[in-house]
Amino acid sequence: MNRFTPKPAGQTADEIEYGVFGEDIQYVEVYLDPGETVIAEAGAMLYMKSDVAMKTCLGTPEDSDLMGKLFKVGKRILTGESLFLTTFTATGNEKTTVAFGAPYPGTILPVNLKEIGGDLICQKDSFICAAKGIDLDIHLNRKIGAGFFGGEGFILERIRGDGMAFMHAGGTLLGLELAQGETLRIDTGCIVAYVPTVNFDIQFVGSIKTALFGGEGLFFATLTGPGKVWLQSLPFSRLAGRIFAAAPQLGGKHVGEGSVLGGVARMISGD
Repeated sequence: MNRFTPKPAGQTADEIEYGVFGEDIQYVEVYLDPGETVIAEAGAMLYMKSDVAMKTCLGTPEDSDLMGKLFKVGKRILTGESLFLTTFTATGNEKTTVAFGAPYPGTILPVNLKEIGGDLICQKDSFICAAKGIDLDIHLNRKIGAGFFGGEGFILERIRGDGMAFMHAGGTLLGLELAQGETLRIDTGCIVAYVPTVNFDIQFVGSIKTALFGGEGLFFATLTGPGKVWLQSLPFSRLAGRIFAAAPQLGGKHVGEGSVLGGVARMISGD
């Protein structure tokens, strides 16, 4: 009996198995057969077993040409990602495990690229890891309005292939299937990923009063189907903004300001 998972005929990416664990701050365990490899963002690894070999590289392992590697690195700099990717390869004779953690509270999104047409556009900094054979690239948003006011700018990440890829979303993850011509208006930071058949654009909220005092900003992102989209309930920019606003050294208020603990905190800090 074969204990390992064979790669389907014609598939480029390694056929990896996985499990996602946790509630508020999740992690993903990837189970590798002998010789299989998973690629990940630098610093994403949570733990690995002793029969896993780790190697840091420029670009993906398939980029054998030096100029191609340097070009990929230049594009990764534009997306704000690390210069390097890390590969984890099973070197033993048994199935083994390597795990990767989410960078902040939220949900891990596993996507089988083969099931969605082999192409996915996602927000910067969302990629965690993927099976070897998946190609990581950038996506340039050619619409000026979406580039300047779309929250993520002109440059997004693009993931292509026929295997598993894992992204991270802040807060709770919502997946929707848009019909032909169906449009969603979304806070610009709440988009995690969408397939290329979905049209991404920007729309003015329609009222200066609402824009200035409604708390939602001047613009909505619009996604028009057909195709699959994924949204997040807590963008990192929103979380960071609340932390920044509440930081005492930056003019914010102490948490528990009217409590005993708040008074102790003020005494220690000299306020």
